Amino acid sequence: MSLAQTSGTEGYGENAAALADQYESIAFADVHRDVMHLIPPAPARIADIGAGSGRDAAALVRMGHLVVAAEPTPELRREGQRRHTLANLEWVDDALPDLDGLRARGREFDVIMLTAVWMHLDADERARGMASLAALLAPQGRILMSLRHGPVPAGRRMFDVSAEETLALAARHGLATLHQNSREDMLDRADVRWSFLGLQRA
Repeated sequence: MSLAQTSGTEGYGENAAALADQYESIAFADVHRDVMHLIPPAPARIADIGAGSGRDAAALVRMGHLVVAAEPTPELRREGQRRHTLANLEWVDDALPDLDGLRARGREFDVIMLTAVWMHLDADERARGMASLAALLAPQGRILMSLRHGPVPAGRRMFDVSAEETLALAARHGLATLHQNSREDMLDRADVRWSFLGLQRA
């Protein structure tokens, strides 16, 4: 939902409340319907990277999972903490590409979620980011990722990142492809499409 470096989070903080309302208007099950079958039975250890309003993190906690919501934009993180005060939901200030906080603590996750995050990273950051994600995965751990394709909204930093490029980069870090599909935008924007990817640590 948002990302990383200052340039990657640009446009999110000043619009945090409106963006959180937008995110919360779409149900977790609708967003992730194509990859829901890749989420293991509860309780799994799950990291939601770029957690935004906490919609996904909260839904996963309600399913019985133990969730860390990493959101680097303070305004969005505060929105998420206000909207979703739940046991087993831990909010942290951490960001791609390096995820220094989570890595420094030696955390391991069964699932890492990245929803509308990856396209905020440039090519160098994506290479570093994939290494960071792979380092946080438990054996047989999975990454579930969505990529936005379409015009860049005003005031945002995004890159045209294909599913094919992402899968090839993942393979170089020992991650196998479990799932790939594309579909329409859930906010009915005719010029926006999405790719959904599932990766697994070999």
